[in-house]
Amino acid sequence: MSTGGLALLLGSQPNTFDGLQEIGLAVYAFNLLLFAVVSSLMATRFLMHGGLVDSLRHEREGLFFPTFWLTIATIITGLHKYFGSNPTESYPLALEVLFWLYCACTLVVAVAQYSFVFTSVSYRLQTMMPSWILPAFPIMLSGTIASVIAADQPPRAAIPIITAGVTFQGLGFSISCMMYAHYIGRLMESGLPDREHRPGMFICVGPPSFTALALVGMAQGLPATSNGGLDAQDRRVLELLAIAAAAFLWALSLWFFCIAAVAVLREPPTAFHLSWWAMVFPNTGFTMATIALSTALDSAGIKGVGSAMSVCIVCMWGFVFVYHARAVWRQEIMFPGKDEDAH
Repeated sequence: MSTGGLALLLGSQPNTFDGLQEIGLAVYAFNLLLFAVVSSLMATRFLMHGGLVDSLRHEREGLFFPTFWLTIATIITGLHKYFGSNPTESYPLALEVLFWLYCACTLVVAVAQYSFVFTSVSYRLQTMMPSWILPAFPIMLSGTIASVIAADQPPRAAIPIITAGVTFQGLGFSISCMMYAHYIGRLMESGLPDREHRPGMFICVGPPSFTALALVGMAQGLPATSNGGLDAQDRRVLELLAIAAAAFLWALSLWFFCIAAVAVLREPPTAFHLSWWAMVFPNTGFTMATIALSTALDSAGIKGVGSAMSVCIVCMWGFVFVYHARAVWRQEIMFPGKDEDAH
């Protein structure tokens, strides 16, 4: 999902250069390759050794299942970013179908996984981590997908897509806000998490960031006319409201980012964990929200900040990718007794 997010980020740059689009396309293709390889290996593991249900029901490992759907979200949005410039007649319809299938599947995930957690797993608030938000994350990205694809949909499809995007974005963000209350209470009562799990604190940056990005994108993607009589002035009012709300949410993302960054810098982790990728994907959303605001406000200064943040994201992706590969090579993860289910 982080690689797919990076591809989207490269395709959204306000300041470009020759070859950037090709680099983004290469990253998108690499994301597809990683997704295919990892999914195949996981399927092989469960077919040969079983344990799929136990993995999904594990109190820690199971929370990472929604990241599969986050990757699907980046694939759908990347499909439009890199292959939507000269679409065929059936292309918008294909994206529309993918969007509705994604909404249906991720809604089931959000309901089913939280229902299981509420009835079969007992968590203590003193050990609350932002990973509790993950089951709500995929349904929230429905709004992000809608913000990307709606502008090129016919009005017949654009209005329902944007309506669903706002609805499900609101659902995911509302669940996240409820989890934030537990998270802040845990920090106030028990202090920061163990140093090994502090990179996961960056997960909290994601919900307000992607919500800000989605609101601006969906407002800009509204068709000029619809059956409801939406005209250009109505669109402009909604766009201004979306920009104001996005700026509000962007500041919340900034606060969560600073809290997580200070915590990690004070006591950096000593061993690689999958939660390190939280330093990439949520911050990619933060950067894309910054770029969306810079474009909406037509601010050269904010565009420069967005470009600088993008460079940092690329560097962080490379850093985490190298350490991930190093951990696999050293059998520190993906080895009996070494994965997330062993902690």
